[in-house]
Formats: sequence, C-alpha cells, structure tokens
Amino acid sequence: MTFLRKTIALVVLLAAAAAAYFYWWSQKPITLDAPAIPFTINKGSGAHAAGQQIADAGVPIRPLLFNMLARATGKSAKLKAGSYELKPGTTPLRLIDQLVRGEFAQESLTIIEGWTFRQMRQAIAAHTGLRHDTVQLSDKELMERVSPGFTEPEGLFFPDTYLFAKGSSELDIYRKAHAAMLQHLKEAWDNRDPKLPYANPYQALTMASIVEKETGQKSERAMIASVFVNRLKLGMMLQTDPTVIYGLGPKFDGNIRKKDLETDTPYNTYTRAGLPPTPIALPGRQSLAAALAPAKSDALYFVSRGNGTSHFSANLADHNKAVNRYQKQ
Repeated sequence: MTFLRKTIALVVLLAAAAAAYFYWWSQKPITLDAPAIPFTINKGSGAHAAGQQIADAGVPIRPLLFNMLARATGKSAKLKAGSYELKPGTTPLRLIDQLVRGEFAQESLTIIEGWTFRQMRQAIAAHTGLRHDTVQLSDKELMERVSPGFTEPEGLFFPDTYLFAKGSSELDIYRKAHAAMLQHLKEAWDNRDPKLPYANPYQALTMASIVEKETGQKSERAMIASVFVNRLKLGMMLQTDPTVIYGLGPKFDGNIRKKDLETDTPYNTYTRAGLPPTPIALPGRQSLAAALAPAKSDALYFVSRGNGTSHFSANLADHNKAVNRYQKQ
C-alpha cells in the first residue's frame, strides 16, 4: 500500500511538474536568431501539421507541444492558413492567438503621385509579396474586374502606401486604390466651387492630373489650377506640355520638340480645345483639392523661374516679358 501511495504521489508530482513546465513554456518568448522568421501555414493544416510547418521554417518550437497547446486552449480547429512572420518576444500562446486571428505578415506597396497607370502596373507586377493574377489581363479586362463602369484606367487609382497580407491578389490592391480615389474625388467634388467649368467629377479628375504633372511645388498647385480653369472659362487652349507628352506615349524620348506640339493627338492641348479625353496621371490629394478649389486669380499664363517656382501673368505681354527674363536669359 505504501508503494502504491508513493507511486501515485510520484505520478501526481510528475504531472504537476509537467503542467508547470507546459505553462512556463507557453508563456516564455520563443528565442530567435533573426529579427523575424517568416513561415506559411498551408490550407487544411491541423494543429500538428501547422506546428511542423512552423518548425520547418526555422522557428525553434516543438510541434508536439504546439499541438498540445492548441488543443488545450480549444483553438486547434481555428488556425488560419496564410503567410506569417514570427517576431522577437512572441510566446507560444501569443503565436496561437496570431494564427487564430489571422495576423498575416504585412507587406506594403507605395504608389507615387504623378505616376501613370502603366507605371503603377509595372510596380505591382514587380512586387514579390503579391499573387500575380492580373499580369495577363489587358487594361480593359483589368478595369472590368475592378470597376465595370470605367473602361480607361488612367487617373482612377489613388497614390498612397497600401498594406496587405503577403500573397494577396493584385486585384486587392487595384480595388483598394480605385475605391480610395473615388472616395477622395467625391469629397473634393462635393465641396467644389459651383462656378467651375467641369461637367462631371471625371473632368475634375482630368484637371487634377494635369496639375499633378505641371508642378512639383505643392504651394503652387492652386495657382496652376487657376490658370487652366481661367483658360477653360474663356475658351482658350490649355497648351500644357504634359498632355502632349502623354499623347506621344512610348515615342517620347525626354525632349519635347516644336513638331510634337504641332502633331495632333487626342491629348495635344495645343491643337485641341478643352480637356483631354482622360486623365494623364494619378493625381494626389492636393492636386484634387487644387482642381476643385483653385486659387482666385486672373492669371492665364505661367513660366518657370528656373528655381522650382513659377511666375504667373494675367496677359500675354507680361508673360512674354517673364519668358524673356526667366527663360531666354
């Protein structure tokens, strides 16, 4: 009897010790030899398979203990497949929660103000963290997937930094950027000056894209927009080089020539009145604001001073003087 009692006591003691160790292990941060370790949980993986996949990725964790912890917490059937990243300070218990919550490894992509849609597509196609499922689509086919109401993609995506889970579809980025642009455009349009010469928000977006390409000076965007708005109201040609360059497409070699200004295309605002048929770039928030709330001025011309700023004039005579002063000298 004494032997039995001692055996039972020993078993209880060992069980208590195992439970204490198990609790200690679950609360102890996993030791890493790197700033972070990426790993992927495959679809259909149970807790044991997930633990093995984590260990195979280089995370120093015991799959058996991981499986036991997932089952002990009642979360073994709740682990989400996907790409993750284990960071310093993570405990096994926190790791379980990370998998249950689906806290996937975050990637980012920055779309730059003033990029063309072509440049945006190139950046998305080159990003290693995305699932490339739109590469074979034409621009028209892509827009059918993103927003069937539009056929031309230029200007319809908001330049910003987008965060996403590794392995996300390229379509997710296009849809987020498109929705963001529509929202920002709506906000600017709803607060617009009612006297502006735009028939619809799309025309305002086109103007914003021209403003975006005409100046890198944020402080001048409202004045640049004022010049083009004033010209539209008077029926003057916009005569803006960026639209001509856009119309030249891949043929543009970095230098705009007199013959380019005289060659008619749908985007040549030296040969055609009014706004071009589509935006020419992806405008940012400030260019949208400038196009829909331009400065109050009578300016019709502007010329670069050569230092990144512009000189504005209300008549051709003053403009020619400014050109002689800042350009021809």
